[in-house]
Amino acid sequence: MKLLGKTIRQLSEEFNLSKQAINQRINSINGFRSKHTYKVKNHLEIDNQGVKMLANFDKQKRQERQPNRQAENDKDKNIDQILLKQLDVKDQQIANLQQALDQQQKLQIATVTENHRLKEHIRKLSGLLEPSSASQQQQSNDKDDTLSNSSNASHSKGKNDKQNHVVDEKQKRMHKNKPNKSWWHFW
Repeated sequence: MKLLGKTIRQLSEEFNLSKQAINQRINSINGFRSKHTYKVKNHLEIDNQGVKMLANFDKQKRQERQPNRQAENDKDKNIDQILLKQLDVKDQQIANLQQALDQQQKLQIATVTENHRLKEHIRKLSGLLEPSSASQQQQSNDKDDTLSNSSNASHSKGKNDKQNHVVDEKQKRMHKNKPNKSWWHFW
């Protein structure tokens, strides 16, 4: 009983491939040599099932690659979904940071406005104090004039030192009773 197998040379002519390409196909299929080849005299023959496997080698490889491609596509889709989720999280973080920045800017504007309002208030208060301090100085000058006049009058009348002392005491009492209207008393 003789098996009708084909040699590598016959297969290379039939498939229009080089002998090296046929050998590469044989070597790439696990267990192919032990299951589908046999030695006849000094050459190697391949059985009919092996010939079919080699003929369908390209189809087989494509089919094997197809699940791999599908797995890669699924993996890519998963990675894309993960990246999209991460982008959504980052977008939310950016929105929160933008909102915080807007609030900070509003607070800064409110603070600057309040500072301007307080400065204006202080300027108005200092405007009110300046005339009162000028009138206080005027009153002080008037008192000095009055004191010097009374002092001159007492000397001109020829009163003794006791009377001068009484006038000095009166001046001191008047100065003590005078309300102090300095600007720091407004605080």
